[in-house]
Amino acid sequence: MIRFASGWLLFALAIVPLVALAHWLTLKRSRGSVRMSDVSLVKGTRASVWTRLRHAPIVLRLAALSLLLVAFARPQAGSSQEEILTRGIDIMLVMDNSTSMAAEDFKPRNRLAVARSAVASFIQGRKNDRIGLVVFAGRGYTRCPLTLDYDILQQLLGNVDLATQDEGTAIGMGLVTAINRLRDSDAKSRVIVLLTDGRNNRGEIDPSTAASLAQSLGIKVYTIGVGTRGEAPYPIQDPFFGKRYVYLRADIDDETLTEIAKQTGGQYFRATDAESLVSIFKQIDGMEKTDIKVRHYLRYTEMFGWLLLPGAVLLFAEIGLATTRLRRLP
Repeated sequence: MIRFASGWLLFALAIVPLVALAHWLTLKRSRGSVRMSDVSLVKGTRASVWTRLRHAPIVLRLAALSLLLVAFARPQAGSSQEEILTRGIDIMLVMDNSTSMAAEDFKPRNRLAVARSAVASFIQGRKNDRIGLVVFAGRGYTRCPLTLDYDILQQLLGNVDLATQDEGTAIGMGLVTAINRLRDSDAKSRVIVLLTDGRNNRGEIDPSTAASLAQSLGIKVYTIGVGTRGEAPYPIQDPFFGKRYVYLRADIDDETLTEIAKQTGGQYFRATDAESLVSIFKQIDGMEKTDIKVRHYLRYTEMFGWLLLPGAVLLFAEIGLATTRLRRLP
């Protein structure tokens, strides 16, 4: 950021072309001639270096005048700094990646692909919030701890795929894993967003116990049930006919998910298609906002010295040449 403390002096730069014009008119009026009887002796004589530099003094004068005028206008380089006075929200995203998330009721993609896309959009809309990622099937594990590096988080999110082992749905373990990541957080608000398409059938800790732990620590949990109401097409690989579909009824434990959200001060949502899932994340994004107070600082450094010194050097060079080797006789 550049500014001029005495910017009005820049108007004086209009003098520079006037000085150049005055010099040109002076040369034109004072151009004389010497009569010689025979010029054959000087024909073919090459001009000396100093003859070629005869216009150097006026060029140096104009350059020096321009630099000095800009220097007197006091150019200043400014740097902007900001201090964030309010901490953001710490958010743990907890995603079910059990094999049931392969159901393709959210066409043209399966539940997991649509969930990844919706979560990615949610992350992109946040600022100054630390966000982490936990995935779970038969057990829960941290995919990404709380971070402000959203690029890394998005990369890890994009690599989440269906679980190939630890079959089942351990909602309680997924919650506890996220709670452990938030337990020591000193953020103003701590939030978990849990997304699943089933009911708890694995794990040492049940969802109710995990919800009580979250409540005791002041952690709010938003729960999202993912799946159509009724039957959903589930792809299977047949050794004879290749890929084919069987229709399975969605088995989402709405009651337990509602209770988890209610107990912790959150809210339960049901997503029956891709559009509703995106809309749910937009609602959560709107509900969990922190007013970030920012204090701005502007500091300016004087830059006139960078122009004043070269301008003075050029001016003395012009005076030196004009009074010695390039001196003009009347």
